[in-house]
Amino acid sequence: MKTKPKPWRVVLGLLAACLFVPGAAQAMPAGDTVQIRVDARAKGTPFPHFWEQMFGSGRASLALRDDYRKDLVAVKQATGFGYVRFHGILDEDVGLFHLGRNGQPFYNAADKSGKAGQPVYNFSYVDQIYDGLLERGVRPFVELGFMPDDMSSDPRAIQDFWYHPNVAPPKDYALWDGMIRAFAQHLVARYGIDEVSQWYFEVWNEPNIGFWAGNPKMPTYFTLYDHTARALKSVSPRLRVGGPATAQAAEVGDFLRHVHAANVPVDFVSTHVYGDDTADNVFHTRENIPRKDMVCRAVDKVHQEVLASPYPKLPFIMSEFNASYANLPNVTDTVYMGPWMANTIRACAGKVDMMSYWSFSDVFEEGGVVRTPFYGGFGLIAEDRIPKPAYNAFAMLHKLGDMRLPSSSDSALVTRRADGTLVLALWNYAPPVGDTASYTIGKPKGEVRHFEVELSSLPANAGAKVWRLDETHGNVIATFDRMGRPAFPSREQIRQLRAAGQMSAPEQVALHGGRLSLDIPPQGLAVIEVR
Repeated sequence: MKTKPKPWRVVLGLLAACLFVPGAAQAMPAGDTVQIRVDARAKGTPFPHFWEQMFGSGRASLALRDDYRKDLVAVKQATGFGYVRFHGILDEDVGLFHLGRNGQPFYNAADKSGKAGQPVYNFSYVDQIYDGLLERGVRPFVELGFMPDDMSSDPRAIQDFWYHPNVAPPKDYALWDGMIRAFAQHLVARYGIDEVSQWYFEVWNEPNIGFWAGNPKMPTYFTLYDHTARALKSVSPRLRVGGPATAQAAEVGDFLRHVHAANVPVDFVSTHVYGDDTADNVFHTRENIPRKDMVCRAVDKVHQEVLASPYPKLPFIMSEFNASYANLPNVTDTVYMGPWMANTIRACAGKVDMMSYWSFSDVFEEGGVVRTPFYGGFGLIAEDRIPKPAYNAFAMLHKLGDMRLPSSSDSALVTRRADGTLVLALWNYAPPVGDTASYTIGKPKGEVRHFEVELSSLPANAGAKVWRLDETHGNVIATFDRMGRPAFPSREQIRQLRAAGQMSAPEQVALHGGRLSLDIPPQGLAVIEVR
């Protein structure tokens, strides 16, 4: 996550008219009506669930908390995700690295020598953190940061997160290299190389902005990357390492040119982008790019840079993304996230290997201790394990198949599962509304959109189920607003909010000659399963 100045919008595009084509899913607007035809036996293209394989989360030490682990399990059950990324595995509160002091061991009774200035490693919290993930079926995507205090070249280089990580380069790269080797050797010894080789090691976080105090930023980051990659590979060539983990989809081309010229190992490329990043920062243009388009415009930019590099088949991981980098209650807390996420999946498909939504839980402390359950946090689950509309959006979109069928509509995804089940996502995108300063969200603006779906090549007994997310389905915010938005809900109110946040039960919809009709309100998402 990045810190930047915080002013923050979007326009609904009209569906493009098109002709019906046999064997394809096509859309034809007729006023407020979208007509879609689907041949259940049409040829499709592979559709891996790239948007739900990894999630971000708050700093490493939060993974020791019970509520973090319960939220992890809930999101795992909803999405089946396999990796989690967080900041701070090298931070002081994890306690991995210190230097011996005045003949006394520091945090490590096993170090009997306690030689002043000599490295002392303590893997106690590291082990508890990673054990907790693995026991719940999730692997680490290891972000290597930030700088241990005893290794920092500048004790004053403190980033302004509430937990104040140090972001300076190391004062001695021999200390850094030794720590990275010791860390990797410990992980391999504890978990085995067959396990750890399935992890990812990402060097640092957003070195092009305030998370890196090297000067000049990217050349000094390249030095850090080179040392880290070579130290990891010295433990095992099977360990996967990559970067540059930049903000604003920046510096990817320069990074790939550098590692190629310097013959430094690289196994994947990563970067970050948010829906309210500016065109000036991401593309160096004066465009006004809507929130709904920014993320996938940036994905396409990086995709093209990888294709044009010496590593055209290098895996591309967007290791942070969301609709906003700021805490906007009218964005990340609301049903807006349903159509925003569906549209993002549609537009980014085929251009990125993994995208890591920031983040799975509001057990999160970058801005301090959470003061109220719904403050525009990034997570799918609010404080007190309350599911947000975004959680239901991910759970619904998890139902999509792994084969994508053609569609010319920008408000539809048409997929098929291996067993032949058709799954369609349909949505009515409308921009966020409301006053973010006062937490008054307001009702989504726009017209109801009517969908007419015609399905062919179905068995006679086919039936359909429809799951909905909108103002009256799966929307805990409506209940929270009726409560008066209490800063500290009572235990009974928390029980009511958890119930209100559950995904709505599916509707059984009749198919008449393979046809069904559906109305979707502004900011609404519907997922249809046809068996």
